[in-house]
Amino acid sequence: MNAATTLPEIAIAWAAAWNGDNADALGALFTTDGTYTDHAIGATMTGQEQISGWKARTDAMIDDAAVKLVTAYRSGNRVTIEAVYAGHIKGAPTPFAVPMATLLDTRDDLLITADRDYYSLAAVLAQSGLPADWTPAS
Repeated sequence: MNAATTLPEIAIAWAAAWNGDNADALGALFTTDGTYTDHAIGATMTGQEQISGWKARTDAMIDDAAVKLVTAYRSGNRVTIEAVYAGHIKGAPTPFAVPMATLLDTRDDLLITADRDYYSLAAVLAQSGLPADWTPAS
């Protein structure tokens, strides 16, 4: 990331919420009817409570789950984020760090109305030393 690049505040807040310990901080960035879609696993959460729950479940399953912003751009109410998604799935032999792209739709530059995350689940599992058909224990 170029030092002269100014990242959109919502991208910085989004990364900070993912990297923090308070699951509600992520949900609070969304409108009450906002959506969060993780395309790698085909899951969509709607509303602040479900989105906060998604963060809590991620933290329970993945040690040191984090996103590192590489760069982000705003065009109107759309923010495009390039990041690295990393962590260590509990019970997996090794940690992972994969490229990720995120598209945010915002309202008034302050709240997220939709989040769409794109990364390779196959790469996460391969780097983690898990089989391609691995699923978390219920």
